[in-house]
Amino acid sequence: MERTATAPRVIHPVHAALLAAILPLFLGALLADWAYSSSYQVQWINFGAWLNAGALVFAGFALLWAVIDFFRADRRRDPRSALYLLALIATFVVGFIGALVHAKDAWASMPAALILSLVTFVLALASVWLGFATLRNGAAR
Repeated sequence: MERTATAPRVIHPVHAALLAAILPLFLGALLADWAYSSSYQVQWINFGAWLNAGALVFAGFALLWAVIDFFRADRRRDPRSALYLLALIATFVVGFIGALVHAKDAWASMPAALILSLVTFVLALASVWLGFATLRNGAAR
C-alpha cells in the first residue's frame, strides 16, 4: 500500500494571532510586577494586573481554539498536540491564579504575584513555542 502525502498542517492565522498575543502581555505583567517590587509604586501592580487580565483573555480564546482543534480526528494521534494543549491549560490556570493574587492589596500580593508572573511567562513561552512548532509541521505522514 502506497502512502500518499498529506497537505501540510499549518496554524490558522487567527489562532496564531491569539497565541502570539499572550507572550508580550505576560511579559509586560512580569516586568510591571518587577517594577513594583523594586519601587513600591502602586500603579505598577495595577498595570501588571491589567496586563495579566488581557493576556488571560487571549489565552482563553487560544485555549478554546486549541481544544476544538485537538478533538479533530487527525490531531488526536499526535502527542505533540496533546503536549501543546496541556502547556496552554497550565498557562491559563497559573495565569488565573496570578490574577487572583493581583486582586489582593498591592503590598499583600508580593512576592507571590512576581513569582506567579514569572512562572506564567515561562509557561506562556513554552506554550507559544510548542504551538507554533507543533501546528506548522509540514512533513508528509
